[in-house]
Amino acid sequence: MKILVIGGTRFFGIHLVNSLLARGHNVTIATRGNAKDVFGDKVERIIIERNDPSNLKETIGRDYYDVVYDNIAYSSNDIKGLLNSLKCGRYIMTSSASVYTNQHLQTSESEFDPTSYPLKWCFREDFPYNEAKRQAESALFQIYPQFESVAVRLPYVIGQDDYTKRLYFYVEQIIKGNPINLDNLNEQIGFIDSADAGDFLAWMADQKFAGAINGNSNGTISLKEVIDYVELKTNKKAIYSAEGLEGPYNGQKSFDLDVRLANKLGYSFTELNSWIYELLDKCIIMMEEDI
Repeated sequence: MKILVIGGTRFFGIHLVNSLLARGHNVTIATRGNAKDVFGDKVERIIIERNDPSNLKETIGRDYYDVVYDNIAYSSNDIKGLLNSLKCGRYIMTSSASVYTNQHLQTSESEFDPTSYPLKWCFREDFPYNEAKRQAESALFQIYPQFESVAVRLPYVIGQDDYTKRLYFYVEQIIKGNPINLDNLNEQIGFIDSADAGDFLAWMADQKFAGAINGNSNGTISLKEVIDYVELKTNKKAIYSAEGLEGPYNGQKSFDLDVRLANKLGYSFTELNSWIYELLDKCIIMMEEDI
């Protein structure tokens, strides 16, 4: 298939492109041209300006794609600007668990319905991230029903290539002996590995499903379990203090995403415990090399 990927030059976008190539697809990546990619002559490239509708018509709008992936749709205006120019059979948007207002263990897709949510045309900066993502999904499913569309909702995506370094934060502070302020040590939190996220997205290209679908590694972990492991491996103790650096996952209550729909369609996610401790080991090595 002829596939366009918008946002495929870093993090799980790289894994998405690699998974698509491994499946034999013809892949074009669309970027602003500011960042180099790692794909060499395996992909084609086009330069776009996401916020310029006329540019999108002149670039993306010139060709038909069997599938378009959009990893950088953050608002309803992002959806409108792109889909008004797009010619494709299938559109797959990377969405987020943040669309769920009441997150809990085994949060299901039905708990946010973008087809009935009040739509507001907005830019990313007009609302907090979670509301802007809700508006993006709402615009997609309410205004553009002619597309066979999918919103893939993911929890926290982590990996050695995670540029946010949220998990790395905990390792770093323990090894450096910096006080940390945490308010959710024992909450059980869901994650997905960046490679698994990319593979799941790529798998969706060949499916007939349209609508919202969750992705999530099987299982959860608490920050207490993370910290206990790092303490054991480094022989250092976390220092807790209300005056310390605030943890990036502060405020997050116990939650993960129900993936029975994806399982029913035939996709199997990795077990969280099969990769997260190896990832923590790599974070420890990276941190110790930096000291």
